[in-house]
Amino acid sequence: MHSAVATEERPTEVTILARVLGNEEGRLPATAARYYLTLELSEHDRARMHELAVRNQVGALSGVEQDELFAYAKAATLISVLKSQARRTLRVKPKKRTTS
Repeated sequence: MHSAVATEERPTEVTILARVLGNEEGRLPATAARYYLTLELSEHDRARMHELAVRNQVGALSGVEQDELFAYAKAATLISVLKSQARRTLRVKPKKRTTS
């Protein structure tokens, strides 16, 4: 017996939380939107994420470290989604990234 295949992608933790924290139209309360635009990973977390990513490229991560890198990636994705929703709500253009 074959199960029906959904035509939409299955939701992830990130998409589910983004919907919970916003509303169906992707709009946020203005105060929440302004707060979300201030969210950033700490310098320590960015450094750790970079270290794990570099080591991952050469296959030098343990299973626990791979899980940690995946957790950082999910958290960073959620922050990006929330900031995107916040910019739409406030009609703010994204800041240009600087390269170091």
